[in-house]
Amino acid sequence: MISNFIVLVIFFGVLALWLYIGYDTKVKPHIDRRAQARMPFGWENILLRKVSFYTQLSSNDKVRFEQDVIQFLSQVKITGVRCEVNLEDRLLIASSGVIPLFGFPACTYKHLKEVILYPSSFNRRFQLNDPDEQITGLVGTGTMYGKMILSKPALHEGFNIGSDKQNVGIHEFIHLFDMENGFIDGVPPGFEEKAFALPWLQFVHTKIKEIADEESDIRVYGSTSAIEFFAVVGEYFFERPDLLKRKHPALYKALVKTFNQDTAEFLSDNFTIEDIGRNDPCLCGSGLKYKLCCWVD
Repeated sequence: MISNFIVLVIFFGVLALWLYIGYDTKVKPHIDRRAQARMPFGWENILLRKVSFYTQLSSNDKVRFEQDVIQFLSQVKITGVRCEVNLEDRLLIASSGVIPLFGFPACTYKHLKEVILYPSSFNRRFQLNDPDEQITGLVGTGTMYGKMILSKPALHEGFNIGSDKQNVGIHEFIHLFDMENGFIDGVPPGFEEKAFALPWLQFVHTKIKEIADEESDIRVYGSTSAIEFFAVVGEYFFERPDLLKRKHPALYKALVKTFNQDTAEFLSDNFTIEDIGRNDPCLCGSGLKYKLCCWVD
């Protein structure tokens, strides 16, 4: 039996090699941003109020995020089942997809055609409000290939509460990111080669054991499998990056390379839109006071 110490040594060694030689992500480029325009009026206000990731970006990166959102909505159909799909729903779904890929300019998801929004949780037979099985997000396979299902209330809750390290939209899109190498297996794109995959999976096994032994603050659902571990720690990486970096430095370093983003450098764990005063400079970069620009009473 390999000790945890040896596992960590192997993982750090392989990670160092991987960081040195780099890797080519399997996500395929489809976007020509030079042809993109700014978002329609009113969209920016919703993003500023609801998406803290967007709110904390620089002015130039906000423009890039907006263009990614526009491109996503032009390529992916969004359908409501027994619920209305409004503009805020569409922007939160698009943001959920843009965030994990933001470190890879001009890239999108090749395995997604449609996002289906449900009015509540659902079960494996896609029936609503089953008290025995409450699924809030699902990436389709088989006859549902190319589709994603999200619970509308859970989607909004993921953006309303940032301190819980959970965001079902981001979680499901990380599964799609995982699928870029052909299947969902919990091995991040770039780790497919055996020399990288085996140390990663052994490292994941060690972290899952820590969760099972109640020696970790990573959400218990992450101990279900390597697949769910990757999605759960991905949520953590985008929701509470400072905390993840402090408590799990090796994992944080691996995720920085995986997503090509150093989220702790520009995201604050404690940031909320309520922290912005009416007389502070508006976060959209206009130069106006917040109350005169994007503030909504």
